[in-house]
Amino acid sequence: MSKHNSLKSSATVGGKRSVLKRFERVKLLKERGEWKAGRSPVGLPKTKGEG
Repeated sequence: MSKHNSLKSSATVGGKRSVLKRFERVKLLKERGEWKAGRSPVGLPKTKGEG
């Protein structure tokens, strides 16, 4: 029996993620100068990636 096309991992290996992880969002906000010291990393605003 063969694998269904949606279960094959070869299609998703090189794909670009559209969602950033929390630490990536904090890093991006720091680079933009929008991060305030002492701020909680919970409930961050939505951020667009680099591209």
